[in-house]
Amino acid sequence: MAGPLKGIRVLDMTWALAGPYCTMVLCDLGAEVIKVENPEGGDPSRKSIPFIEGVSAYFLSVNRGKKSVAVNLRHPQGKEIVLALANKADVLVENFRPGVMDRLGLGYGALRSTNPKIIYAACSGFGQKGPYAHRPAYDVVVQGMGGTLSITGEAGGPPTRVGFSIGDIGGGIFTALGVLAALHERESSGEGQMVDISMLDGQMALLENAFARFFATGEVPQRIGTRHPLRTPFQAFPTQDGHIVLAASEERFWQRLCQVINRPDLPRDERFKDNPSRTRNHDQLEPILKEITRTKKTAEWVALMDKNDIPCGPVNSIDQVANDPHTAAREMITEVEHSKAGRLKVINSPLKLSRTPVKIERACPELGEHTEEVLQNLLGLSQEKITELRSLQAI
Repeated sequence: MAGPLKGIRVLDMTWALAGPYCTMVLCDLGAEVIKVENPEGGDPSRKSIPFIEGVSAYFLSVNRGKKSVAVNLRHPQGKEIVLALANKADVLVENFRPGVMDRLGLGYGALRSTNPKIIYAACSGFGQKGPYAHRPAYDVVVQGMGGTLSITGEAGGPPTRVGFSIGDIGGGIFTALGVLAALHERESSGEGQMVDISMLDGQMALLENAFARFFATGEVPQRIGTRHPLRTPFQAFPTQDGHIVLAASEERFWQRLCQVINRPDLPRDERFKDNPSRTRNHDQLEPILKEITRTKKTAEWVALMDKNDIPCGPVNSIDQVANDPHTAAREMITEVEHSKAGRLKVINSPLKLSRTPVKIERACPELGEHTEEVLQNLLGLSQEKITELRSLQAI
């Protein structure tokens, strides 16, 4: 079965992570994604280590399934090619700083004049307007400015970056969501529109609970390690050979937990009688629980908790997640075929659709691998014209 976005064509003017992550999601869902790259090296992430048979694992991870067209945007005929492709596209996605596409003559205003149905999605660090709009931004900058670093890490410790690029990926996911919303709206209006996504806005949206608590109490959220600010116990605890995460703040789970650890007296203690009490007195409860959890191995505790239907899980390393039987059952690791490197592993899409399933088959493209195919089939250019464009270094 074809993916749910079959028939949607996306012109991908993105690079690095936030933009490519968005277009990867759209591609996974069945859209035809044509990635426009500079003939001189292409997307800089093509050079990111580590490499698998000469293919950047980073580039592969967010560019699978796309087509690559190498076009020189500084050449007049190169720009004409992109304009022609935009006229054939449903969506254009870019993640340059505001103003860059306008200076190239490829901004939303220029494209809308010839293709009023186009959905133009711009994902930038700070959005298209505001006092910071002109600034460059990377994931760690956005995590810092958005508040994420201020609440991540151990109490009293330094600012800590989330272990993956939540600033970039959050921006990419929100951009994809905006594109899907605009595509749906176009079905009734017949018109496209601009989608303006700020990575900083995305961080604020993802920190909704921290802001909600601040608005309600005036208290500024702080770093508290793995502990939850409103629920107890709800954190990682040490074991003989690692850590286990317990989420037993609900009374039924708390009662069961106390039975499993042979401490039926704890729920009768005024300090720990209910969730608000346990949260207020977490500094007294944690040492008690940690002393107990250190007496068994992680797998032993997980088995006991699971048997008693208590929410828990091991703190897995990446290799443990990759080799987990549940990962296999959910088909979350799949293989794609690369034109030169052969079969390569990638993380599958988490989107599971019953009638139009996501199916990932192709790896990332070689730079310019689909230039001739796209120019011939989509724009109707002859082989002679393509050869001429190459000689002019427009492609």
